[in-house]
Amino acid sequence: MGSNRLGRTVTGYALLVPSLIGVLVFLLAPIGIVIWLSFQRWDLIAPRQFVGFDNWVSVLTGPDLVNSLIVTALLVLLVIPIQTLLGLLMAALMVKGLPGSGVFRVIYVIPWVCAPLALGIVWKWIFAPTGGALNALIGARVEWLTDPTLALPAVAFVSIWSQVGYVALFFMAGLAAIPEDIIEAARVDGASDTRIFWSIKVPLIRPTMFFVLVTSTISVFQMFDQIFALTEGGPAKRTEVLSYRIYNLAFTNFDLGRASVTALVLFVILVAITLIQNRYFSRRMTYEYS
Repeated sequence: MGSNRLGRTVTGYALLVPSLIGVLVFLLAPIGIVIWLSFQRWDLIAPRQFVGFDNWVSVLTGPDLVNSLIVTALLVLLVIPIQTLLGLLMAALMVKGLPGSGVFRVIYVIPWVCAPLALGIVWKWIFAPTGGALNALIGARVEWLTDPTLALPAVAFVSIWSQVGYVALFFMAGLAAIPEDIIEAARVDGASDTRIFWSIKVPLIRPTMFFVLVTSTISVFQMFDQIFALTEGGPAKRTEVLSYRIYNLAFTNFDLGRASVTALVLFVILVAITLIQNRYFSRRMTYEYS
């Protein structure tokens, strides 16, 4: 009996080995390398030099990190609430099975499956002050991407446009999984459609809401392609989010040490936000409808 149990245990771990190798090579090892690089001064050419905590002190006490944190936080605040609400409302309409819903599902998901860099280039032409489609439409010259006040909202708009279909599909799956008898019982009690949606359906899709908020927040924090194509972090660093700051440090300034420190700061922030969201939703989730 004991030998059979030991054999099953060994077999189970043996089957996990390929996945564990992938986790080690593609997740744990890169994190370890970044931590090691954060204590080095290296420009990809000259020999590496151990500098201790100099990179950490330089990054954590400098103004550039604070600016990138503020810009990233503002982008998250612009994107996540609007994107989540629009995705939820779009899902509520699609789940009703209205005529043409299938076509709209395909249209909504097209921006998400397209390459972000290509979409950024297209939107840069749309926002162009001279010859741009948007200015031609409104009949005025507006510096959408070079005005410090408009640049970040323009980037946020492109992010929402490209991701809202992805969000809507997940919300649609969550709404479709709600048993119809719960909805009918609410209608019998006299609840309106609006009341049913906000008081019954939305609370029942909290697991979906948790997944969407976590993945969307991580996506915004890691946004790079569209910012690279649209604004390159400008004007005056008004769109230099943390991910673009890491790129500038590593491949413009060739300072891999400080880039690694900034990457670790981003990693810690994402872990903290995910844990906070998990703690909030873990006490409010309903997985069973019975």
